[in-house]
Amino acid sequence: MTASKVSDELDVLVVGGGVAGLSGALTLARARRSVLVVDSGEPRNAPAAAAHGLLSRDGIPPLELLRLGREEVVGYGGQIVSDRAVSARPVEGGFVVETGSGRTFRARRLLVTTGLVDELPEVPGLRERWGRDVLHCPYCHGWEVRDTPIGVLGGSPASVHQALLFRQWSPQVTLFLHTGAGLTEEQRERLAARGIAVVDGEVTGLAVVDDRLAGVRLASGRQVPVEALAVAPRFVACGELLAGLGLGTTEHPMGVGAYVASDAGGLTEVAGVRVAGNVTDLMGGVAAAQAAGVQAAAAINADLVNADTDAAVARRKSAASGGPFSPAGEAEVSARVLGERRHGLASHLRS
Repeated sequence: MTASKVSDELDVLVVGGGVAGLSGALTLARARRSVLVVDSGEPRNAPAAAAHGLLSRDGIPPLELLRLGREEVVGYGGQIVSDRAVSARPVEGGFVVETGSGRTFRARRLLVTTGLVDELPEVPGLRERWGRDVLHCPYCHGWEVRDTPIGVLGGSPASVHQALLFRQWSPQVTLFLHTGAGLTEEQRERLAARGIAVVDGEVTGLAVVDDRLAGVRLASGRQVPVEALAVAPRFVACGELLAGLGLGTTEHPMGVGAYVASDAGGLTEVAGVRVAGNVTDLMGGVAAAQAAGVQAAAAINADLVNADTDAAVARRKSAASGGPFSPAGEAEVSARVLGERRHGLASHLRS
C-alpha cells in the first residue's frame, strides 16, 4: 500500500514502536481504527537480556517481546512502517508526519511513544556494559544480581535512594560518592544503619574480567570489587518530533531529567496529540508503558467516537433543516433549474 493511500485512511498515527506504542496500536486496531506505527527500530531496552515484571512473560527478551507485539498489531489490521518520523505539523482535521525516507502520512490523531535517552555519567566503560552489569532499576535487574557485591555510582540526586533500594537485594552495597556533593549527617546515618559502605573519591573506570564486571577503579588507584554497578542516568525524553506542534519538554521535579508533560491519559497541551510511555513517564517500566499505551489508545478512540458522532449529528440536522441533499433541498434546486419543466405530481396534473 502506498504512503498516500495509507495517509488518506488513517485514524491514528503512532510514532514509536516500543511496548507503549504497540500496546496502543493493538488497542486501536481492535477498536477497528485504521492505525499505522512508524518505528525507527531503536528500543531503549535492547541491550538487556530480559524484560522483567511482566505477568506470564517475565524474563522474555525485549526484542522477542516487540516481535510478538508487532505480529499481534498486524494480525488485527494495523500497519507498521520501519522509518524515522522527523517532523509533525497540524493541518485541518488532523496532523501530517514526515519521515526520514521522505514519506508523508496524515492522521486525525497522534500517539507519540518515542521513549527517552539515558544520558550516562562520563565514566569510561559504562556505555559498553549498560543493561548488562551496569544497571539503574532494581525492579528490572535486582533479582539477577541478588546477594552479590553491588556498587552505586554517586553524583545524582537519586544516588542515596538508589543505594537504599539495592540494599533490599543484597547486603553488600557500596555507595561511591564520585563527583557528587558530600552527604548530610542524616544520609550517612541512614546508610550506616543499613550497612551500606561509603567510598570517597572519583570513579575513573571499570575493571572487567572475562567480559564480566569485576570492580570499580578510583582516581587514587584503588580498585573496589563489585559485580554490578547501579547508576542514575539523566532521563531525556525524545520529544524532538513534538517541537513542530509547539510542545517542549519539562524538567522533572525530582531533578532526574526532562519529560513531555501530559495528563493521566496522555493528553498534551495540543488537542489530538497524546503521549505514552517513557516520553512522559521517565521512570516507568515495561509494564507501566504497556498500560499507558492502552489507556491513551482508549482515550483516543473515545475522542474519535465523539468526533464521529458530532459529525453525524450535524449531517442529520442539516438534512432535517433543508440541507442540499434533503428532499426539500432537492426540490428547491429542481425549481431553480427546471422551473415549470420540473417533474412531480403537481406538474403532471397540470399537463
